[in-house]
Amino acid sequence: MVLRTVASSAAILVGLAVAGALAGPTWDPVPITDHLRPAASSTAIGGTEAGAADGRVHPPGTFAVRETPVSIHLDGATVGGLLREPVGAGDGLAGMVFVHGAGTGKASSAFVAQATQIASAGVVTLVPDKRLDTYTTWRRDYVTMADDYLRSVDVLRDVPEVDPARVGVYGESEGAWIVPIMQAKDPSVAFTVLVSAPVVEPRQQAAFAVDNYLRNTNVPQQVFRAIPRAVGIQLPTGLLDYADFDVRPWLERQTAPVLVAYGTGDPSMPIEQGTRQIIADTAVGGTAAPVTVRFYEGANHGLRVDGTLVPQFPRDVAAWVQGLPETATAQPRIAGAQPQQLYLASPVPRPRWWGNGDIIIGAVLGGVALLLVGPLVWGTSALLRRLTAVGRGALRGRRTAHLARGVGPVLAGLGAGSVVTTAALVLYLRAVARLALNYKQDDLVVQAGWIGVRLLGLATVVCAALLIGRVRDVLTERRAGDHEAVVAKGWPAHLTVWAVLVGALSLLLWLTYWGVFQLGI
Repeated sequence: MVLRTVASSAAILVGLAVAGALAGPTWDPVPITDHLRPAASSTAIGGTEAGAADGRVHPPGTFAVRETPVSIHLDGATVGGLLREPVGAGDGLAGMVFVHGAGTGKASSAFVAQATQIASAGVVTLVPDKRLDTYTTWRRDYVTMADDYLRSVDVLRDVPEVDPARVGVYGESEGAWIVPIMQAKDPSVAFTVLVSAPVVEPRQQAAFAVDNYLRNTNVPQQVFRAIPRAVGIQLPTGLLDYADFDVRPWLERQTAPVLVAYGTGDPSMPIEQGTRQIIADTAVGGTAAPVTVRFYEGANHGLRVDGTLVPQFPRDVAAWVQGLPETATAQPRIAGAQPQQLYLASPVPRPRWWGNGDIIIGAVLGGVALLLVGPLVWGTSALLRRLTAVGRGALRGRRTAHLARGVGPVLAGLGAGSVVTTAALVLYLRAVARLALNYKQDDLVVQAGWIGVRLLGLATVVCAALLIGRVRDVLTERRAGDHEAVVAKGWPAHLTVWAVLVGALSLLLWLTYWGVFQLGI
């Protein structure tokens, strides 16, 4: 009995592991061996001598800053904004519009340090509110968003002390996908500043970021297989279409100078690959856009260290903007701390099956629903039988529907085990996500939690093996002449068995898709 259960469990585990492997894809990022080498460790911007001599270039803190709320009229909407002007800086000033990343939206709380410090150096800054009626988790149109932000450029050009020919755009993170579109659509945009720019497609960037976070969290190797299976799924038409947005054709149309800034402590961006790609793409067009690159030691995605904006960053941006055109081609072109991107952000392989998000979600919801239907039908029919038996004494004690001895407990174990394991996996992935996003490690959660999920899966498989063994015994008894030997009798029993079997199988396949039954440790 024990050996038979062990053999059946092993066979089921191998079958699930093979199914998970065939589902594909695997995850094997390519390491980077040829790293960028900054020409100087200082991030100070070259070519500012002429600007300093004629009074164009000033450091942050030179001027007091006046803040003025403004309204920006878009097609079908009006958003607010916050204009910051250096008091007493004179006329003919450079201007800069800020474009939000995915984590910001309100002018009152976004880019406060950057916009204020750069304005205090003599650059007029405008931070508009992000338009949110056309911006959701599921749908975003970067080209349309560029049109909206260009309205802010028009507003800034109309500010009296601003030289319209010196107005440029600053984009951070997701905003760095939008800014190149703005400059391509309006070549009179004088410059672009790309901060923590993803450059690669959103789907690639997401997979790259998750990989980096998980590596720092020290998760088991099997968990990495979930990256392409989660990031590579296809959702219904129109949902997350922006995940495959390609900014490179827009970068190839750049004509204005570009300043690129990354923090070397940013795990979410391919900082070396992005730099190389921006330089290569902006050189494709007939008029190559000059590119200046700066890396800031230990700075995170927002160019902060321990929560404080790196002071050299607004200094360098202000100097570069005010010193144009001399600073656009000044040496060193690439400077700052040594970047260390470990792996390439590569195209995400697509799952060979279960690659549709509807199927993935439906498998879980459908499986749980079936596992609830079976016991519900059984319990309801049992209650009705009992009430009928009480009302009709002649039927008392008759069993019109039942399961073979020993089938009920293991069937219940199979159903409960598949649900509990699924819930445990979801909770585990949520816990790992929290650690990863906070760039922390906790071996008790990461390692012990994964072992716990897999042990629950193993217990569920053992229940399936016991059920197979019990069914085999019933069939043997029936072949031996016992015609009363049946696994299930009556439609409620049959419905319960099949509902639990199909529901459990659906959840087990879902679990193996995410690596719970992958062979190895």
